Amino acid sequence: MNQRIITVDISFDDKEFEPKLRPSSFDEYIGQERVKSNMLVYIEAAKMRKEALDHVLLYGPPGLGKTTLANIIAAQMNSNIKITSGPAIEYQKDMAAILNDLSEGDILFIDEIHRLSRPVEEMLYSAMEDYAMDIIIGKGAGAKSIRLDLPPFTLVGATTRIGLLTAPLRDRFGVIHRLEPYTFDELKKIIIRSSSVLDIEISGGGADEIARRSRGTPRIANRLLKRVRDFAQVKHDGVITDDIANTSLDLLEVDKMGLDQIDRKMLMVIIQNFGGGPVGVDTIAVSINEETSTIEDVYEPYLIQLGFIQRTPRGRIVTDICKKYVQEFTAAYD
Repeated sequence: MNQRIITVDISFDDKEFEPKLRPSSFDEYIGQERVKSNMLVYIEAAKMRKEALDHVLLYGPPGLGKTTLANIIAAQMNSNIKITSGPAIEYQKDMAAILNDLSEGDILFIDEIHRLSRPVEEMLYSAMEDYAMDIIIGKGAGAKSIRLDLPPFTLVGATTRIGLLTAPLRDRFGVIHRLEPYTFDELKKIIIRSSSVLDIEISGGGADEIARRSRGTPRIANRLLKRVRDFAQVKHDGVITDDIANTSLDLLEVDKMGLDQIDRKMLMVIIQNFGGGPVGVDTIAVSINEETSTIEDVYEPYLIQLGFIQRTPRGRIVTDICKKYVQEFTAAYD
């Protein structure tokens, strides 16, 4: 599978820095103002009533801070947080063990909640609604169901594909928020904050250049910051100026619009191999050696946001704006 500098997956290298870069309170959390203001009200109301916060569903493209928000919610509620993911919970017994380990007021964060299996998901229905879970003991005609009470808790679910959630699960969330891509100014603030946390000296112009190519995503902004830092330390005096940021990002093949070589390869395949489309996403995936889900979740959202690709009933097509971009990029680097 292709490796890309602007991926939103967390690499081994990033895991060392991720806790340092994560804001620990709503005051430190930059962006998503509507979500923050509403969550503060819900949290304060729950604390005044001395109740568990209603279940929260956060959705939107990857890398926008869903996990960070879950941790902040737990901190604001003065609660413990237990973190897992949909693919990690394979069987009902796994979910039963997690639920049985919760204490009153705990936050249970399930990332990629849309990937829960149906039997596991069905266990959540009574847990979320009645704070109870039904355990089946025995098999066949002798099997019987036992209901176990659970302490009041809050489930925070995160997903990049809310359309894959079943209606019964989605309807059990009392709070549903979509996280939006970040603005240029918000990304610049995040980069400046991260550079301070990582003890990196950066100019305003350097922060501008990284923010401009970060695809509206804080995780990508932080990753680009760390890679530009490497170039600044090895090839220059360690300070990230606009010139150094520009040169470094060009070497990383991340252009002014935030597109990298894989984005351009995808666009070129549609234009050159399939006459600009329409072409099915599965065919595109095979052509560029990527997973279909990766194209739909990671590549396409930004290309659609730029107006480069359109989804149609017959497949994907590139727009005139995209064709002009490809022509200009090709001419500049020929």
